[in-house]
Amino acid sequence: MAKKKISRKELLKKPDEFMTFSGKAIAFYKEHSRQFEYVGMAIVGLFLLYLGINTYLKYVNKKGQEAYHVAYESVVKSMDAETNQEELKKAGVLFNEVIDKYGLSKASKLALAESAYIHFLNKEHDEAVSQYLTFLDKWPGNDPYNALTHLAVAACYEEKGDLGMAIQHLEQVSSSPQDYFQDQAIFNMARIHRLAKETEKSDTLLSEFIEKYPSSPFLPQAKALVQAIPTSVDSGD
Repeated sequence: MAKKKISRKELLKKPDEFMTFSGKAIAFYKEHSRQFEYVGMAIVGLFLLYLGINTYLKYVNKKGQEAYHVAYESVVKSMDAETNQEELKKAGVLFNEVIDKYGLSKASKLALAESAYIHFLNKEHDEAVSQYLTFLDKWPGNDPYNALTHLAVAACYEEKGDLGMAIQHLEQVSSSPQDYFQDQAIFNMARIHRLAKETEKSDTLLSEFIEKYPSSPFLPQAKALVQAIPTSVDSGD
């Protein structure tokens, strides 16, 4: 059966659905206008808060970068010829200012490592380790900075004479799934084991190193260590 056609007159008599919906929406807004004002004010407040924080962080980042560069220039000056202890001390103070005054800046993270390095140069190994470990907490295990920091901490412990702790930090790098500085870590482990008179462990690591890293810049040193291994003395004719 054919569908009855709606006449133009009847169509015009029917309320427009969009206009009906719009009218309901306007009525709803009028009834809840106070609540909408509060929501609007809250949104504006949150936006201003975000804008303020973002502006502040940009300012802190800028000032932190400026302070970091001033401190870094002092490090460069201290090493132009012979190490200038006064300039080095000044650089340490400046890096600590970056950490203390601009702790929210990106530069403050790097300033921690720089400050730790200055402590290392000054033979202040405990202070260096403490700052390196604080710096380490800021980087995930899959980041190159993580591996570099373990290498730096290992160097501190080696200079202190704590060879066991030095090897522990090198193992963190050598056993990492990320191939960051693993050749350097394994070579240093072999070298430290030799210093600790653990020649078998050293020989095993050197053999592994030479086979696994034929293009490593540490290969000549590794081969030199192998050649320095005392051979068994013949009993004679």
